[in-house]
Amino acid sequence: MLSILDRYILKRYIGTFTLLLLLFIPIGITVNLAEKIDKILQNEAPFLEVVEYYIFFTIYFANLLFPLFLFLSVIWFTSKLANNTEVIAFLSSGVSYYRFLRPYFIGATIVCIGALIMGMYLAPMASKGFNEFIYKYIKKSKKDRTQTNVYRQINDQDYIYVSYFNVKDKTGEKFTLEHFNGNQLEYKIKADKIVFNEADSTYTLYKYLKRIINSNEDILESKAKKDTTFSFDLEDLTPVEYIAETLNYTELNSFIEREKKRGSSNINRYEVVRYKRWSLPISAYILTIIAVAVSSMKRRGGMGVNLAIGIGIGMIFIFFDKIFGTMAEQSDFSPIVATWFPNLVFAILAVYLLRNAKR
Repeated sequence: MLSILDRYILKRYIGTFTLLLLLFIPIGITVNLAEKIDKILQNEAPFLEVVEYYIFFTIYFANLLFPLFLFLSVIWFTSKLANNTEVIAFLSSGVSYYRFLRPYFIGATIVCIGALIMGMYLAPMASKGFNEFIYKYIKKSKKDRTQTNVYRQINDQDYIYVSYFNVKDKTGEKFTLEHFNGNQLEYKIKADKIVFNEADSTYTLYKYLKRIINSNEDILESKAKKDTTFSFDLEDLTPVEYIAETLNYTELNSFIEREKKRGSSNINRYEVVRYKRWSLPISAYILTIIAVAVSSMKRRGGMGVNLAIGIGIGMIFIFFDKIFGTMAEQSDFSPIVATWFPNLVFAILAVYLLRNAKR
């Protein structure tokens, strides 16, 4: 049963966080629109697609920056409580400091559950729409797919290679497929050109050559043109760089397992995305404790000092998160360590600040 104190602080917690989101989202949209309006008009993006893009933009960046918004909102309303001597009144009434934190933890749990749902399912959908609009209308000259020297392991037996693939025309050059039985190469298919036929999901190979490896004598089969099907998809020939961000949690787990079997070089990047789906929501608890510990004391400089300290700590948290995430993506650094290390460091800081605040 929630007491009057619990309801009072919880209402402030959720209300201030929601208000801060509603205030910053229009500002973010305005800044983004001002930056991209020339490209949008130049490339004649339809109005409905622009509206849809900014809906995706809102979800995408709310999920990305919610820890900072939450941190600042807790500092804001807790500083107001401290300046109005309400915190002192609560604690003087016999309420322990840990009991005073209970509504904050309830609020953090609500935000954490919301962030988990958003990160697992809503944000991936928004990320897909957001990135597709960017590459369709904003970065038309840039590629969102790996198109040159694509080498992929499709399954335990098959490996494919294409020197270049044109996404627009769905045509590739210098295609090779190698089929193994264990460590033994059974056959190899080569073609100067491969074309994906969208109507029936088949492939047309030009200057087709198939070499079947035989213990006595290799068998050669060649044709000027051959229509066939393969076990791989078009996405295997042109892997999307931001694919992990667009998959919900279940799809992402299956995708990572499949890519591990294929020997993908981007496993660390995909696993960073997966672990962040958990680490960011959990950070709501850590940042809440830090925010309360920093702002529950009445300071000479008032709310401004608390906000300055809070913004500094928030920036450092984001800096740690980005630096370690990039390290894991670009090297052999452990993805799970990279994503959870900022939480661990700030959890230690939270315990230290909480002990000081109790005094």
